[in-house]
Amino acid sequence: MSILIVQGSSNPNGNTATIVKMLADKLNAEVLDLTTKNILPFDYQFKNQEDDFNSTAHDIFDRFDTIIFASPVYWYTMSGIMKNFIDRLTDGLLYDKALGQKYENKNMAAIACGSSQMTIEGYFIPFQKSATYLKMNYLGDIHSWIDEANVISSVAEKRLHAFTQLF
Repeated sequence: MSILIVQGSSNPNGNTATIVKMLADKLNAEVLDLTTKNILPFDYQFKNQEDDFNSTAHDIFDRFDTIIFASPVYWYTMSGIMKNFIDRLTDGLLYDKALGQKYENKNMAAIACGSSQMTIEGYFIPFQKSATYLKMNYLGDIHSWIDEANVISSVAEKRLHAFTQLF
């Protein structure tokens, strides 16, 4: 199974990146850091076609069976950069039907990276509902965190190991 982790943090070297690196190593997954791409917000007039979304999305859905979305918890939800990317998947439903057809039967999962062990109620609903809407298989999700010592705690690491068993 080919796996891509889409890292949607405004800080490419922050806590989410630490979690992503650990999981990428365990899963032999590739990582796409969204800060390296110019992806504009969704636009009903489709004036955003000069950005990196279309080529990036086609590459993702051509090459990978499983896409794991990893985002920090920003104001109780996913980051803005991740939200833009998820919103732009609509391009494949409205404008680029060939892209939209590639979504079907792909696998999706999600990772939240918070500042504590506390989970955010409803955080994963947009990922779950998006998978259903896009006809993707939702494999699961996990809340992770980095502890006060700026490392992955043993509790979080055990949960992350269990998460890897989904793949």
